[in-house]
Amino acid sequence: MLPVLQIPRRLGIRHWLAFGETMASDQIVSITREERAAEAKWQAGLGEYLLPGLVFLTSSFYLLAFCRYSALEPDEGIVLQGAERILRGQVPYRDFFSFYTPGSYYLVAGLFRAFGDSFFVARGSVALAGGCCAMMTYLLTRRCCSCGISLFAAALTAFAGVSYRFLVLHNWYSTALCCMALYSAIRVLETGMLIWSFATGFIVSLAILFEQSKGAGLLIGLALGLTILVWKKNLRRSKKEYVASVIGFSLPFLLTFAYFSHAHAAADMVRAWLWPLQHYATANHVPFGYQNWSSQNRHELFHTGPLLIRVVKFIGVSPGFIVPALPIVAILVLAYLILRTQGFQEELPFERFYTFVLVGGTCIGLLFSVVVSRADVIHFMYLTPVWYVVLAWILGIRPRPKILSNAQKLFFAYICFAFFLMGFAMLLHVRGAAIRIETRRGWITTAAEDTVLPFIQRYTRAGDEVLVYPYLPLYNYLTATGSPVPLDYFQPGMNTPEQAEQILAALRSQGARGVIFEPDFAEKAGTAWPKTPRSVVGSDPVARYLRENYRVCESLHSPMGWKLEFRVPSGRNCP
Repeated sequence: MLPVLQIPRRLGIRHWLAFGETMASDQIVSITREERAAEAKWQAGLGEYLLPGLVFLTSSFYLLAFCRYSALEPDEGIVLQGAERILRGQVPYRDFFSFYTPGSYYLVAGLFRAFGDSFFVARGSVALAGGCCAMMTYLLTRRCCSCGISLFAAALTAFAGVSYRFLVLHNWYSTALCCMALYSAIRVLETGMLIWSFATGFIVSLAILFEQSKGAGLLIGLALGLTILVWKKNLRRSKKEYVASVIGFSLPFLLTFAYFSHAHAAADMVRAWLWPLQHYATANHVPFGYQNWSSQNRHELFHTGPLLIRVVKFIGVSPGFIVPALPIVAILVLAYLILRTQGFQEELPFERFYTFVLVGGTCIGLLFSVVVSRADVIHFMYLTPVWYVVLAWILGIRPRPKILSNAQKLFFAYICFAFFLMGFAMLLHVRGAAIRIETRRGWITTAAEDTVLPFIQRYTRAGDEVLVYPYLPLYNYLTATGSPVPLDYFQPGMNTPEQAEQILAALRSQGARGVIFEPDFAEKAGTAWPKTPRSVVGSDPVARYLRENYRVCESLHSPMGWKLEFRVPSGRNCP
């Protein structure tokens, strides 16, 4: 039996927190006798214990609809090819380059070993991670909001969160761990059990080992929340709880360092973990909430079609503007709770107060992790399972003045319509993808024709080496080919000149059976990485070497319309 929801759940603050200073009263909305009876009856039933599991199963099942679809996105193949290298006996950081922490690589490699090496197995793990995110969103929201609002937030997580960018990356795994760690921290305060203290430290450590920036933000956020509770509520925890947390936090790191030390790669691993501070953050810096739209995207969205259609399209993409604002709301709520504690402590039960504080502190830490890495809308969407808890606060409170109550109802209707449009558009796009492609890792569907995969599989065998340059390792994974260089991707302006020389040295010494080359990468880079000077991308020495020493055999294209070329060394015949 799950020990959940043993505390009152309604958000009892009478006024809208965002407008707290304008309210005439700070009193809690009283819960009627009928409401209390209904709440007690509900808690006595099985529904309260079965609902989290039902949310997990329903969300995971829904996300399975996305498992076969692929737009051949450049980022997705990074973890997949890293897992393939591990299965071949290579060690990250020592044998191939990566600045990711190793968790996602070894998780996917373990899944391949246990359930078979296929694209569907990897995508299925993302569906399960998404189901876990939805369940955690429900459990976190339910501590302060009604059951209906909590289910709504959980549904948004699956329908308009995880499905937004359903790719095999470290992001959804680490987000699920962040939600689990936050829930575990709340359980520590509810129960005082050492097992929850150990679990909190253990899961935070795992989050860092899956994504160092997000895990560090989680650690900072939980520490901030605990500090506020000690300061404002004089919260004291036993030394045993702190010791259990430290032991739980240390264990994954000790095992990781022991493994990589045995492989003579511990020093390389530490350097790789710190590498993004000098290279990734600078090259990937974008404005807050950056939409990654090209000028053509903006024209199609806002300047084509009848006015009504343009309004609907704007509403459909407006969640991309709302989601980045939610952590700001969390900061305002947290600041209000801190500043209004006098005369407010007796009104707001402690169990609700620490839920607000821990969630708000975690939002601050996670927001910091996004801002210092890449603050575009995609990275905000990766954290929607946490942000939607804050959205539920806004939708679940009871504002006192009628005008605010009416505004809340309109806002709720708008949220339902806008997020439904976005989620339904993604589902319609995926389910409408009619082109089926057989690959060596199982079949996939695409919305447009891809000529690269059939060409590679026609003229190569599994295990051959094909360089995909600069940045689309998913082709290597789906065709069961490998890269002849120790980098599965290269981003000019982020990766270093020394790494470019590594690629050139490998090409000069052994060449490659063929190269899939994107000649117009510089144009795409201007939208994806606006802070990278065009001159840096245009003067890429590897691209120049391929143009001068490799000849074009076939012009190809991807489902996203990117033009690619199959090239072979000038002295070889085309296949």
